[in-house]
Amino acid sequence: MKYAIIAAGEGSRLAAEGITAPKPLVEVGGEPLIDRLVRIFMQNDADEIVVICNDSTPLVARHLLALQRDGLHGRPVPLRFVVKSTPSSMHSLYEISPYLQGGPFVLTTVDTIFRESEFQAYVEAFSHTRADGLMGVTNYVDDEKPLWVGTSLRREITGFYDAPMAPVGAVSAGIYGLQPKALSVLDRCVARGESRMRNFQRALIADGLHLLAWPFTKVFDIDHASDIAKAEESLEGDHGDRFLK
Repeated sequence: MKYAIIAAGEGSRLAAEGITAPKPLVEVGGEPLIDRLVRIFMQNDADEIVVICNDSTPLVARHLLALQRDGLHGRPVPLRFVVKSTPSSMHSLYEISPYLQGGPFVLTTVDTIFRESEFQAYVEAFSHTRADGLMGVTNYVDDEKPLWVGTSLRREITGFYDAPMAPVGAVSAGIYGLQPKALSVLDRCVARGESRMRNFQRALIADGLHLLAWPFTKVFDIDHASDIAKAEESLEGDHGDRFLK
């Protein structure tokens, strides 16, 4: 399985609140966000991990270079990374899309917080699905501008919405399992001048791809300094397999 991490944001809200580390290097439970995802992906049979970071935070690029060279806690990491600033997460995905061809992949942003046991179940389900995509959703709404997800009784995704509308009760968890045919949709989005990841997701539906929703209990992002303590509390007791530590 290939995994991808978008780590190209600047973390301006965290910086304004006194967090000096670049977002990918912000620690939750004593572990940098980027290392946490790499560790979890390695535990879930990562054949390759593709990361994009921006070119304004050289500390992140140096950290990724060290991971590529030295591994994580002594274990080699099949890491590939791209250093480039982009206008949106959708464009970040576009920049790394050449490395995601040829098979299914799971994508998330670097600050997405989820329980490891739930992610393992999600990856297992994605590896066996015949759908074009398995999108993580959650009933826990913490985002300032959540993307609401409409589903059928069979968990088939029927639409993505900026505002809640009955009977929509879940929001996107920012965890995307996609087959490579989704990248052709991405190419067309960029060619049309589209932006934002949510517009790409809407295009997947518009182009007829079969997407299923997979429920997580609680998923949120690290956007504010207060979110760090919230994440540590949420993950208490969910240590997963720490063989890399």
